[in-house]
Amino acid sequence: MRPVSIARNLVAGALALSAVTTTSVAQEVTLKLHQFLPPVAVVPSKILKPWAENVEKASNGRIKVEHYDAMALGGRPPELYDQARDGVVDIIMTVTGYTPGRFIKTEVFELPFMMKGSVATSKAFWEYVESDLQNEEYKDVKMLGAWVHGPGVIHTADGVSKLEDMQGKKLRGPTRVINDLLKELGAVPVGMPLPSIPESLSKGVINGTVIPWEVTPAIKLTELVSNHTEFSGEEALYTATIIMAMNKDRYDSLPDDLKAIIDAESGMKLTTLAAEEMLAGDAPGRAIAEKNGNTIATLDQAEVDRWKEASKPVVARWVEQVKERGVDGNAVIEKAKTLIEKYGE
Repeated sequence: MRPVSIARNLVAGALALSAVTTTSVAQEVTLKLHQFLPPVAVVPSKILKPWAENVEKASNGRIKVEHYDAMALGGRPPELYDQARDGVVDIIMTVTGYTPGRFIKTEVFELPFMMKGSVATSKAFWEYVESDLQNEEYKDVKMLGAWVHGPGVIHTADGVSKLEDMQGKKLRGPTRVINDLLKELGAVPVGMPLPSIPESLSKGVINGTVIPWEVTPAIKLTELVSNHTEFSGEEALYTATIIMAMNKDRYDSLPDDLKAIIDAESGMKLTTLAAEEMLAGDAPGRAIAEKNGNTIATLDQAEVDRWKEASKPVVARWVEQVKERGVDGNAVIEKAKTLIEKYGE
């Protein structure tokens, strides 16, 4: 073989080896995202899927996200966090209160009348995650986002227009703190994840539920109950804390450039998007109830003040409960309030 041919073959071989090496470095990753809501709900359609699309685009298709809605991969909503922790799936979205008492510092944002603006409260929640909770309550996962929904609304069969109307009503609550609040207000709390609400209403297991307007269309709630109660004023009766988390080992195994892409689309950016979309979803949900001719009562400030006073024992109990776990509840409350004020300015 002539020297020129040998040289050409060597160059061709080097180029082929280079292509193989480049391909192996530019690895492709498929991530399974599991959550409990139907795909039409605001969170999957307006938050999770857009987030995934942004990640896929920024990675030039090297990251693929497979969406598994409505617990399609099995298990129950309270098991989602452990599914991410244990690597059963790669990413989850869940309500932290579905595992009662597990994330005790996070519960501070669910205390009655703590929330002043869901976007500001969500940003406060995320800052608290970054400063404290990632290395404490969420040390077993990589946190991607943390937010709260818009003002909680009471939805019932026969209506609530004053505090006394809560007496004896069987109301679904999403978390330990919120169930304690319902009990303190005179209701009979029934804890259950959101997907169980329609069947429980139709079977008479509950008389109503507390959820934000945003998610009511996904479970056709305004067809099941015809009375809804809102609260005037800056603070909301309650909200629930929601997180998006990733398996830690899966995240750590990614190349640095793919980690950077996920980081850039997550954190405060994802938290803000989620809070804004959930809040924006309240108006369409409320409009459906109005179109159906349902009754929407808004409690005036004087009545709201009665509810605030009645809810104070819930806060006091929470402080005592977390003290038994070595947590200064009053300090956590003050930190949460300071952060909410910071982002509410």
